[in-house]
Amino acid sequence: MLFSISLGMELRKQAEYVKHRTNCQLKSLFVMMIKNSVIVQIYEIQTPHEAEKLISFGVDHIGSVVVSKAAWKISKIRETIRLSAPTQSRSSLILLFNDLNSVLRALDYYQPDIIHFCESLTLNNGTRRDCAKLILMQKKVKAKFPEIKIMRSIPIPQPGLAECIAITELARLFEPSSDYFLTDTLLIKPGEAAAIQQPVSGFIGITGQTCDWEAARSLVAASTIPVILAGGISPENVADGLDQVQPAGIDSCTGTNVLDSDGHTVRFKKDFSKVQRLVENVRRAGRL
Repeated sequence: MLFSISLGMELRKQAEYVKHRTNCQLKSLFVMMIKNSVIVQIYEIQTPHEAEKLISFGVDHIGSVVVSKAAWKISKIRETIRLSAPTQSRSSLILLFNDLNSVLRALDYYQPDIIHFCESLTLNNGTRRDCAKLILMQKKVKAKFPEIKIMRSIPIPQPGLAECIAITELARLFEPSSDYFLTDTLLIKPGEAAAIQQPVSGFIGITGQTCDWEAARSLVAASTIPVILAGGISPENVADGLDQVQPAGIDSCTGTNVLDSDGHTVRFKKDFSKVQRLVENVRRAGRL
């Protein structure tokens, strides 16, 4: 009888140990999956049809852009955002305006998973005050829409010019009110205000040029929130970008758009074969 009780207790201990070990292994596997999962974010997706294609490729963040404050209500973009809701993909939205009331009104209409702010900040020439206003806006957005994540672009110049921008200080200022950073390329020419040098005045992005990857990697190492690498990312260079910068994700816009007969990028028109190859190269790089 005593032997049976002792044996039963031993078997229960072994079962509990196996259960504990299995749980630990599952947790470890889950952590590995999280670490090995690279976010793929693709921008200039303005229609449900485009979103469906990207979701089928396994794109994680489907990015749309509202370019006009005057014509901010676009039903096709709202349909695009709603399409991703029941899927594993998330919607991200850029508004090319930044006064608080207009932003809140647009967010109430679109209800994206992520709102992405991408002003061309430098901390030079008195722009620290502008940063304070934008940080306050992010806090008010989060208070009004706590379910919406906030992505903040951190401008990083072309290779060799990173010392021109206070990258670390910008990140330190915005990190408490942001859920993601995105490192995008800031065009710089001596003697000209950075804001007016960009393809869209006052905002960064769609340059088609890579930023300083060494500076981007330094930001990744210093940041406590996920950092997504953007700026000239294409199927051809995405694996190198992942290897050199080690970001939480990558973002592509110009590098996955259609080219016209002269080789120029066609805005708001995706080349689906490029998108598919980029996703495949990201996933392949993650397995190396």
